[in-house]
This record gives sequence, structure tokens and C-alpha cells, in this order.
Amino acid sequence: MTKLSVRTDRPLVVVTGGAGFIGSHIVDLLLSRDFRVHVLDNLSGGREANLAHHARDDRLVLDQRDIRDIEPGDALFADAQYVLHMAGIGDIVPSIERPADYMSVNVQGTVAVLEAARAAGVEKVVYAASSSCYGLASVPTREDHPINPMYPYALSKYQGEQAVFHWGQVYRLPVNSIRIFNAYGVRSRTSGAYGAVFGVFLRQKLAGAPFTVVGDGSQTRDFLYGSDVASAFLMAAETPLVGRQWNVGAGKPQSVNRLVELLGGEVVHIPKRPGEPDCTWADSSRIRQDLGWAPKVSFEEGVAKVLAEIDYWREAPLWTPDTIAVATKTWFDSLGESGGQV
Repeated sequence: MTKLSVRTDRPLVVVTGGAGFIGSHIVDLLLSRDFRVHVLDNLSGGREANLAHHARDDRLVLDQRDIRDIEPGDALFADAQYVLHMAGIGDIVPSIERPADYMSVNVQGTVAVLEAARAAGVEKVVYAASSSCYGLASVPTREDHPINPMYPYALSKYQGEQAVFHWGQVYRLPVNSIRIFNAYGVRSRTSGAYGAVFGVFLRQKLAGAPFTVVGDGSQTRDFLYGSDVASAFLMAAETPLVGRQWNVGAGKPQSVNRLVELLGGEVVHIPKRPGEPDCTWADSSRIRQDLGWAPKVSFEEGVAKVLAEIDYWREAPLWTPDTIAVATKTWFDSLGESGGQV
């Protein structure tokens, strides 16, 4: 393990998954606020390069262990003021084929983090929950919307959130949770799994390949830029409020066709996946009222930022209609009509 930082003049924050997409934006924000930061990330989804611009900063420590290996009394958590728990398996489509892995990392891994935080006596744990817990939701979606996970990733993230609030109730651990809608931005995922639209489209643009638009492209997503997500997490840590869950989204759903228009390129259409909503749209009024949070980066500004850093996605897999069909076959078999979709 990397030697722990020795500066004690500023508060310490542990960021699990801090080398990942949103986690690295949180690290940026924390260091700009002169916090010390301990990042716990096994780099299965995150990248050390996401923190390279802080390589000479002695306030930052990167520990490359799995969250499931953390135990109460772990030195990484000693004297931590906050724990921002971002770590987990984030690829949605493979969860159909590997449900046990998702439950192990996203649920049991969360329990391990909670126990380490409890033993360290931290002031606040903030959990990165997922809006996928709502399933095919009515919109705009409020926090009290019925829960209906449609696939194992959604279930594992929701059960992780349940564990967080259970630790808050039983052990009086101060906790909050943020249900993230469609986060995007620089340093977003480039893993080998078929997944989020930005990573897929940006690699296709680099290759001069057509964008693989699901359905007719009219479906909308509540896209929120990574730095706006990060600010919500720090606010959720610093507030005296505890036991709260908040939706975080821009509140201005954008169509996939609008994204194609901003990126510029040819299109090929592929079948719509069952179990996925036509629209995601966060009702974020609660966090706006409770914390005064509001997004600052417009969709057009965010896409421009991503395009300015497009070379980041050069090593990402290049998806085609044929390879996507192979990658999503189990998804269609499980969630399509033959799989008992309701």
C-alpha cells in the first residue's frame, strides 16, 4: 500500500472508487478545497491515469485494494472525516451474466466500507446510489417513487443503499445517499464492457464509424456532468442533515438524437433493449431545497468539454451492431418477452 499521507492540518476524506469517472471528479474538488484524500480503488474500472494530474500532490494517497478486503480498523480510514463511497461494478449489461459478482462487490463491498467507517468514527458516509432502482419509472421521478430494479446491477446498487441506511438506523452511523441519474463527462468509463452511450459514441467517432443508436434515438436521458455530481457529494457530506436520499440530475432530459447532433456523424440503428426506460428525468427539487445544490454545466458545454478530450477514448473498444448483438444477447433472452418481462 502507498504510504499514508502525514499532513494533519486539513480534514481527511476517503473516496472509494476515486480513480474512476465520478470518483476522480470528486478527488479534483476535494483537493481544490485543500482536503487530504485517501483513494481506495483496485483499478478494475478506474484508471490511475485519471489521477495523474495530482501525481505530485502529497495530500493524495492511492490504495489499490478491493473494497471487500477492507476491515474495521483499517489504517486508510483512520482519522477520516468523511467517506464518499463510489466504488462498485458499474457496467449494466454484464450484470445479467454475472449477478453474483455484482452482489458481492456492490452489496458486501459496501458493508465492508460501512464497517470500516463505523470503526473509524467518521462524521458522514455518502453512498453513490443509482436511479436504476426505479425501473421503468414515471417522470419526473421523485425519491418516493416505487422501487422496481429490472436487472442485477440495479438490484445490487439498491441493496447497497439499503445496507447504508440500515447501518444508519442500527449503528447510528451518519449516512446520506445520492441517486445518480445519467452522469457523463471527461474520464468516463472505457472498460471492455458494452455500456454507457458516451463511451460507445466517442470511440465510434474517433474511428469514423457510425453511431449505434438504440431504437429511433428519441429516448431521453437526464445527463449530468461529472463535476456537478461531485459537488452534490461534497454538499451531502458537509451538511448536518443525515439519513437523507437525494436524486441528482440536470432536470433537462436530452435525446440521444440531440447527442448525435452535437457530436456529428452518421448513424445506424440497433434494436431497443427491453427493460430500459424511454425517459429518465430526475426530480431534484429535494436536494436543491435541502442543500442549495444546482448543476452548473449545460449539456452543450459538457459535450464540448468531452469532445476536447476525445483522445481519452481511443483505447476503448469499438462497438459495431454485430458485436453489440453478441454482448446483449443474454440481456434480450432474460428481459425480453420470452424472459417474462412485465
